[in-house]
Amino acid sequence: MNPNAGMGGHIARRRFGQNFLVSPGIIDRIIAAIQPCQGDNMVEIGPGLGALTQPLAERLNHLHVVEIDRDLIARLRQRYDANKLTIFEVDALKFDFGALCGAGAPLRVVGNLPYNISTPLLFHLADFISCLRDLHFMLQKEVVMRMVAMPGTADYGRLSVMLQARFHVERLFDVPSGAFRPAPKVTSSIVRMAPLPAGASGVGNEKLFARIVAAAFSQRRKILRNTLKDFLGESGFTALGIDPGIRAEQLSVADFAAITHYCDEHFRPA
Repeated sequence: MNPNAGMGGHIARRRFGQNFLVSPGIIDRIIAAIQPCQGDNMVEIGPGLGALTQPLAERLNHLHVVEIDRDLIARLRQRYDANKLTIFEVDALKFDFGALCGAGAPLRVVGNLPYNISTPLLFHLADFISCLRDLHFMLQKEVVMRMVAMPGTADYGRLSVMLQARFHVERLFDVPSGAFRPAPKVTSSIVRMAPLPAGASGVGNEKLFARIVAAAFSQRRKILRNTLKDFLGESGFTALGIDPGIRAEQLSVADFAAITHYCDEHFRPA
């Protein structure tokens, strides 16, 4: 079978991580999960051939899209009037999503995210959390399992902690590789992310929190006494009631928040 069949002559580009959704049933299910309403302020990342763009545009007064592929941008401009669709020709990792957040109109973000930039893009979007309403993404299942993982599991890590400290993250359903052209070698999943209320996680100093989480998971097989030696001594572990002999995956988001508060109050690591 031609891997580019059903793609209107467009050749998928590996450097952009392009795999295009072509299953009508899956498209309908994704739209039902998003529940777009006419007046929503929404941006789609990587509209591609318009599998989600078309049903979204039918339901919205206006849709913003972020696309980097010039051939796909040309197709979108031919298909949609500028009054209906605003196209930003830019790398999503460099896009200022805050520019789309108007007063009283929190931003909804959707997209089939390229596998090769999914994690850095999630962290980039987290920087705009104050103006986000929700996010619905299709991602590699492996990534989604890490996003929703609980402490003590193999998938639980830095991504789990950093996202769960700021969002309620929910895996909705899986998407088989056959729903795409060309078909990837992995299963995908649909995930919903909704910002937590300000201060709900109790993190406090977010930059310090990020440093502590990164250090804790930098060498997964090592115990906290070693990975957090630049942040906590024995007295700190004792004060927090945390066993320095355990590994990072056994700490909850609340535990990492408590460590951050302790370090922020008692000393500031260099």
